[in-house]
Amino acid sequence: MVLPLRDLNPTRRLPVVTLLIIAVNVFVYFAVQPHDNSQDSDRFTYEHAAIPCEITHGHPLSQKQIALGSCSVTHSDVAVRTPQGVVTVRDEPIAPAKNVYVAIIVSMFLHANLLHLFGNMLFLWIFGNNVEDHLRPFGFILFYFAAGIVATLAFIAVNVSSVTPLIGASGAIAGVMGAYLIWFPRTRILSVVLPLFFFPFYLPASVVLVVWFVMQFFTDPNNGVAWVAHVGGFAFGALVALALRGSHGPRSRIAPPPPPWPDAWPGGMRGI
Repeated sequence: MVLPLRDLNPTRRLPVVTLLIIAVNVFVYFAVQPHDNSQDSDRFTYEHAAIPCEITHGHPLSQKQIALGSCSVTHSDVAVRTPQGVVTVRDEPIAPAKNVYVAIIVSMFLHANLLHLFGNMLFLWIFGNNVEDHLRPFGFILFYFAAGIVATLAFIAVNVSSVTPLIGASGAIAGVMGAYLIWFPRTRILSVVLPLFFFPFYLPASVVLVVWFVMQFFTDPNNGVAWVAHVGGFAFGALVALALRGSHGPRSRIAPPPPPWPDAWPGGMRGI
């Protein structure tokens, strides 16, 4: 796996939207989301996250559907055996007021753990500032959320009946990465090949991003990563960038040669 650390691609203006999105994600993780692995934490996720079954049916899941892990609807209560004994689960929505479509946007600001949050924000900072610079702030806002929505819909298309919540900004960030590939393929990216943390070197953005994209198809289906959302978001971003490149001209940049080693590592790591 190739892990990017920073790019040699200066921006012309402060990436205000990228910084704001990062700040909101960090705030939501530390100040809003519960992370104690309790029932309250699980309930919060079901009350706010995008869930394929809810979106395909247009209404919130019931307590019974969650308990059974099934999208099927039979209007009756059910007895479920738990470590505390047999419990009757009612056929009532767990979050009656939930807007299942707004949850698609909300999910883009929820993360499972610190590693999930840090990885997504690192990728967003490295690639998002230049894409924002190209699209301008308002265009980037529209693009970012459109990529996140498309990524979620791609996941739902192959998991129509899933009752598992989908959380994380990676679908939208994958869209940003797809656009970066088209606009800045020759930009140099300081990267490490895991697990060789102590040997960073520069690679073209095209290599880093194509390797990342291909690796999505080899993701273990049991590790909880919604790789289909990554693929959908990335493809959307690349297609939009191709369409805009035709109207605005190519924006690929050949970055200057890498700076001497002491300046590049670790002192020059502005992308982290």
